[in-house]
Amino acid sequence: MTDTPVVTVTVEGKTGYAQSIRSGQHAWTSDEPVSRGGTDTGPNPTALLLSALGACTAITLRMYAERKSWDLGIIRVRCAIFRRKDERPRIERELTVAASLTEEQRAKLLEIAGKTPVTKIVMDGAEIATKLG
Repeated sequence: MTDTPVVTVTVEGKTGYAQSIRSGQHAWTSDEPVSRGGTDTGPNPTALLLSALGACTAITLRMYAERKSWDLGIIRVRCAIFRRKDERPRIERELTVAASLTEEQRAKLLEIAGKTPVTKIVMDGAEIATKLG
């Protein structure tokens, strides 16, 4: 029995640090800033990781709110990573919604944010099996 991947992404680069990324019908680029030897044609890999966390959070909160018939308006998720000497990096995630919320709703949204699929992958870690073809 073989596992079926949930998502597959292909990354290709010919020269330099700019990478072409594809998943399904979507394409985007990652690179490093000029100050790190790149050409700054896209966000760096860490920014892509944070964008995945932020997008997953916003989508999951929207799905939950729709099931509860809550109109959240604009959902904004700001993610920042802090590298700490001799400690694991820390990610701070700040959620902002346009709607006025009760304390109960706020607490529930914070709980849901802690359970999003990408949050779980980042928090729990994922086994990475690498092979060279």
